[in-house]
Amino acid sequence: MPIDHDLGAEAELWDTYAQTAFEPDAPPGLNWTQYQGHGPGAELLGVPRRVLEIGCGTGRALAHLAQQGVEAHGVDLSPVMVKKTTERWSGTGAVFHLGDVLTHLAEDRRTYDAVYSVFGAAWFTDPSRLFPLVRARLAPGGVFVFSQPPAIPGAYGPQGMYKGGFAGRAMFTYRYSYRPAVWERFLTRAGFASAEATVLEAPCEGHIGTLLVRAVAQ
Repeated sequence: MPIDHDLGAEAELWDTYAQTAFEPDAPPGLNWTQYQGHGPGAELLGVPRRVLEIGCGTGRALAHLAQQGVEAHGVDLSPVMVKKTTERWSGTGAVFHLGDVLTHLAEDRRTYDAVYSVFGAAWFTDPSRLFPLVRARLAPGGVFVFSQPPAIPGAYGPQGMYKGGFAGRAMFTYRYSYRPAVWERFLTRAGFASAEATVLEAPCEGHIGTLLVRAVAQ
């Protein structure tokens, strides 16, 4: 059964996150995993001329790509985060859009060589709604790449997630967790020619790995 997201409440939640997550002195960089310097880099995107990051957060990845000459766009639900990233990174040429990712993708008329998410909107948006919209915005041969924590064994599908602790105001969102093969089926059903989902092991044994997914449009 589809989850009805309260976008106003979620924007407030991510505004709160933005107050502590944004580090103005942090350099540009694209890291797919939660471990700095671990795993692949921007090569997963190919050699794109134009990219879109969904749930662009602190903007560091977009700034990195923009500095390489890529036309870099990002969309985020948090007004606070978009203001911070625009002020910090506009000099790189990166462009930050405020909005809900599903609405933005449905209304955006641009096409992209790559769409990607790093622990971002691909984790927090219903894939049955998100993936067809991403596919529609990709140029032929374009790629969709996303990363997030892997599913906890036996805990699959949409799951509620409190943010900011378990006392005080109830601030929550929903995340989506599936086995790699299920992510691949979601993507091929959405019209992607191929999809590969794997779990990259953490650099330290026994630590949490990273789900890494790459799909190619026809």
